[in-house]
Amino acid sequence: MTALLEVKDLVVAYGKIVAVKGISFIVGEGEVVTLIGTNGAGKTTTLRTISGLLRPAGGSVLYRGEDISATPAHQIVGLGLAHSPEGRRIFPRMSVEENLLLGAYGRRDNDIDRDLKAAYELFPILGERSRQHAGTFSGGEQQMLAMGRAMMSRPKLLMLDEPSMGLSPLMMKRIMSTVTTLREQGTTILLVEQNARAALKIADKGYVLEVGQIVTEGTGQELLHSDEVRKAYLGED
Repeated sequence: MTALLEVKDLVVAYGKIVAVKGISFIVGEGEVVTLIGTNGAGKTTTLRTISGLLRPAGGSVLYRGEDISATPAHQIVGLGLAHSPEGRRIFPRMSVEENLLLGAYGRRDNDIDRDLKAAYELFPILGERSRQHAGTFSGGEQQMLAMGRAMMSRPKLLMLDEPSMGLSPLMMKRIMSTVTTLREQGTTILLVEQNARAALKIADKGYVLEVGQIVTEGTGQELLHSDEVRKAYLGED
């Protein structure tokens, strides 16, 4: 499996507080890889650093073998790496279609309309209500919009930060099913998810973070059936 993303000895600090303490992991092309752990483990900080929103204090981030640790965020998107952030961060007073088109702001090709149609096929509710203000959507619908917007940059690697947060069990299943569909369509996924069970069920690989360090790693199924992981993160005795 070719490594699309490689994080090496990554250190990230907020002033004197070290949030990520020398973690290393690989995301292979075509895989779904998940980072799980409790709040404050460093998961979101890791994604924000990979996407260029934060600068590492040490280590490196390699995308397709090239070091992007100092690359500006807008250039990273142009390389084929998109980030759907925690909390969705949609623009509530803009229409659904305007939100989606913002995801393609850096593109200069002629296929944007085709990808807009693909987003509507992936999430039909977006097409049905394309002129509606995004702020009137439910949490689950806003999550669909955030994912669709990220896909409009035509990423090779899509990073999803807590896509099921605050959603009903039914909507959560739908979002996770969409992650699987995107993988089947050729998109590599790096998934941060509080619902460890749902994430591990669809993941090829998983890494468990605790206070900024990777403490356990394995295939999704290995971690799903690990006694240690089940007790700490799946709520099982």
